[in-house]
Amino acid sequence: MHASGTAIIALAGVTKRYRRGDDARPALDAVDLSIDRGEIFGVIGESGAGKSTLLQLVNGLTTADAGTVTVAGRDVGGLGRRGLRELRRDIGVVFQGIHLLSNRTVAANVALPLQLAPRAQRQSRQEEARAVAEILEFVGLGHRAHHYPAQLSGGERQRVGLARALVGRPSLLLCDEPTSSLDTTTTAEVLRVLARARDELGTTVVVITHDLDVVKAICDRAALLERGALREVLTVARSDYRSLPSYAEQVRRELQA
Repeated sequence: MHASGTAIIALAGVTKRYRRGDDARPALDAVDLSIDRGEIFGVIGESGAGKSTLLQLVNGLTTADAGTVTVAGRDVGGLGRRGLRELRRDIGVVFQGIHLLSNRTVAANVALPLQLAPRAQRQSRQEEARAVAEILEFVGLGHRAHHYPAQLSGGERQRVGLARALVGRPSLLLCDEPTSSLDTTTTAEVLRVLARARDELGTTVVVITHDLDVVKAICDRAALLERGALREVLTVARSDYRSLPSYAEQVRRELQA
C-alpha cells in the first residue's frame, strides 16, 4: 500500500547548522523532500548524514536556519509554544532508547500521553482505560498490561513504546532506529505493528534505520542522506517482514561472504 499523494511532511530548501563559520558543514544542506500521507517512509544514511536532525525538525525540537518545514499543512518554524504542543499531540515518537518508567506498569506507561493532555482534552478514566487496553491488544501485549518494564523482553519493551506513541491515534509516527537492538524474530514483531499502524489506523510512518532489510521489508520509499545532502529518493522493491533472514542466516551471510 502506498500513499494518497497528499504530503503530510514537506521540506523546502531546508538547511540546518549546529556550528557557525565558513567551514562548518551543515547537518542538512538545502534539502527538498515530500512524504505522503499513508506511506511508510525510510530515512537511511551513515552516521552524521543528518537523519536525526530531519526528525527533530519535523517534530519541532529544532528549527531550520533556512527553508521551511511543513507538517500537516503547518509551518513548523512559525509555530509558537502552543502551536508546537498542538502539533506534537498528533505526532507519535519512538526513540532508540525506549525510556519506560520502571515504577509504572505497562498500562500506566502507555496511559501517560493521555494523562498529560490538556485538561479540556483528557478522557474519562473509563475512556482512558479502554484506549490503553485496545492499543495493547493492537501491539500484542494485552496480557502484559499489569507487568513492569523489568519483567519484559527487549522486543516487548519496544512494543510498549510503540503502544505509548500510538495510544493517542496520531496521524504521524516517527521512529528512530526502532529495531536496532532486536533479533530477527522481535524485529518482525515490531515491523508487524508498524505495518498495521499504517494499514489499520491510517498512520503515516517515518523510519530512520541503518538496516536495509528493514527498509525492504516495510518501506514504500526511502530517502538516502549523505553528509547532510539528500542524494536520492528511492522506490523500494518490497519484500515482507515475515521473510526477514533468521539470525543464523544473518551470521552466515556476514561471516562467510
